[in-house]
Parts: sequence; structure tokens; C-alpha cells
Amino acid sequence: MISLGQYTCARVSLGLAGDSLPTRPLLDYRLAHARARDAVHFPLDAFSLSQELKQRNWSFLATRSAAKNRDEYLRHPDKGRTLDAASATQLAALSGAPPFVFVIADGLSAIAIQRHAIPLLDQAFAALKFIPNDRNPIILVEQGRVAIGDHIGELLRAELSVVLIGERPGLSAPDSLGVYLTWNPKRGRTDAERNCISNIHAQGLPYDRAARKLTFLINEARRRKLTGISLKETAALPEPGA
Repeated sequence: MISLGQYTCARVSLGLAGDSLPTRPLLDYRLAHARARDAVHFPLDAFSLSQELKQRNWSFLATRSAAKNRDEYLRHPDKGRTLDAASATQLAALSGAPPFVFVIADGLSAIAIQRHAIPLLDQAFAALKFIPNDRNPIILVEQGRVAIGDHIGELLRAELSVVLIGERPGLSAPDSLGVYLTWNPKRGRTDAERNCISNIHAQGLPYDRAARKLTFLINEARRRKLTGISLKETAALPEPGA
């Protein structure tokens, strides 16, 4: 008999032990729940991440949101959507109005950023023929949420913000990475004005497909000067080697 469990990491076909779960699936569930809770509180290793960026000769700036710590970040979501005063001043001093700005924010799963942000950017930057430089650096944000890209883009006068962020951990994946694109970013933008690529992790969307989707959306956003519900993935995405 074929079990649905061999086709998905979702919790299906677990069996029964009386009116409860068998011991092994129950213990697996409790472990997954603990990992998801830990992921929310796991701090971003900004030093390790910055070392990886330096090894690639990618320019970056380290910033913080208005949330002073993790507890404040979780209790007051709005504080994760804007930069603190020092970071805002630092960014406002940059010249330029770049065509796009890449933001890496810890979000609700710093583990996702540590594992997946750099491998995804390796492929995306190669496709875009882009190297972050002093005039258009990657912006690292601690205690950041998706809308932090609106504040950053507004300060830099960027045409497009691209935010890589750790998604809310689930029982199947505590390290899922998401990417959000917003044309003409400024504070007050809504989620309907963004495009999202989600579920990037080992058992989810692989880096090569995510990079192709991201490259397509960036190019189309710049060509059509919009993002959100009006921008669809209408182009066929070729498989590797095609």
C-alpha cells in the first residue's frame, strides 16, 4: 500500500494508537513544535553573516529596527517596520537612488537567514550581473519585519526594494526564507503592493528556482514599474540546463 507520507513532509498518514497518535509521530510533533518556538527566539549571528558577505566582496551596512530587543520586537510589531534613528541617519547620508536595494532581515526565523540568504543571493546576483557596492550596499537589519524595506527604500530613494526575511516558523519548516519585492517603496505600502516568493528551504523551493523567479520579478517590476497584484509570473521559467 502506498503511503501519502512518502510524497510530503506534511503530517499525514500518521496512524492511530487508540484515539491518539502513535508514540513516534507524537514525539516528532513535539520536537517540531519546540524547533519552531526556538527559531522565533534564535538571535541573528550578524558577525558570521557579515563575514560571508566580506568573503564575496559584497558591500553592506548593518542596521537595526526601532525594536530594542526580541521581546519588544514580538510585542510591538510596528517597531520592526521602521529603522531606529541612528540607522535612518546612516542610510539618509547615502547618495544615489539605486534601481533596487537588497535588504536582509532576520524576521521571525534568523535560522532561515543564516542558512539560505547567501546561497540564494549567490545565484540571483549572478543572473542579475550585480555586485553590491558602496553606492548600493546590501542592508542588514536586526529585528526587522517585511515593511522595513519600505522605510529603507524611501530613505535611499530606491526604485525597488527586495527584502529577504525569515518567515514565521511552521511545524514542517522552522527555517523557511521569504523574499518580498515592492516597487517605489515608502512607508504605508500594503501587502497587495508587493510580490512574494516563499517557502525557500531544503524541502521547499530550491535556490535555483527561487533565483529564477526573483530575477524574473525584478526585471518585470523595473520594466512595468509596478509590483503587487498587477504583476504576475506569466513568463515560463526554464528548468535548469534548458
